[in-house]
Amino acid sequence: MEVETERRRGKMEEERKNEEMKKIKMGNYYDNYYHKVEMVFRVLGFVLSFVAAIVVGLNNQTKVVPLTVSLNTPPLDYTFIAKWHYLSAFVYLLATNIIACSYSFVSLFLLLKKKSKDNILGLLIIVLDTVMVALLFSGSGAAGAVGVIAYQGNSHVQWNKVCDIYGRFCKQVAASTVLSLAGAVVFMSLVVLASVGLQKRPN
Repeated sequence: MEVETERRRGKMEEERKNEEMKKIKMGNYYDNYYHKVEMVFRVLGFVLSFVAAIVVGLNNQTKVVPLTVSLNTPPLDYTFIAKWHYLSAFVYLLATNIIACSYSFVSLFLLLKKKSKDNILGLLIIVLDTVMVALLFSGSGAAGAVGVIAYQGNSHVQWNKVCDIYGRFCKQVAASTVLSLAGAVVFMSLVVLASVGLQKRPN
């Protein structure tokens, strides 16, 4: 009777160890998979925010427009200059993308150097990813609002559209805004990925 009880106890202990090993293997699988996908998304976020910052930071256009002052005189050429730092919305767009780009680089460095599970660092990165989402969406929204007025104008407050004059300038602003939005989506995907990873990871 004692031998049978000991045999059952040994079998239960072996099954428990096998179950624990299975959980460890599954946990390592999810950790490795999440780490690879996270690295890809962070590199993508770095590239998108970096290119968006470059596009808006180098944006300027000089346009010579002939204006008729009087019917009896020939048109006079006026030089109009548009630069990114003339509008605070574009300055903010540049600043948010520089912050996101710098953070992407630092977070990549930290993740590559991290040897073991660090819950505090992981939580901090999730919080900062969420902050990057808010920054990039707000910067894109601010630039997009100004861009719509520049493209369409506003007859209610007598604001004329200017994109018919500064065509290339407006296109670069639009491209930078789209890139910034894409970067925000990437960081939002990182937050979602972290949440899903926590749910999928075995206890």
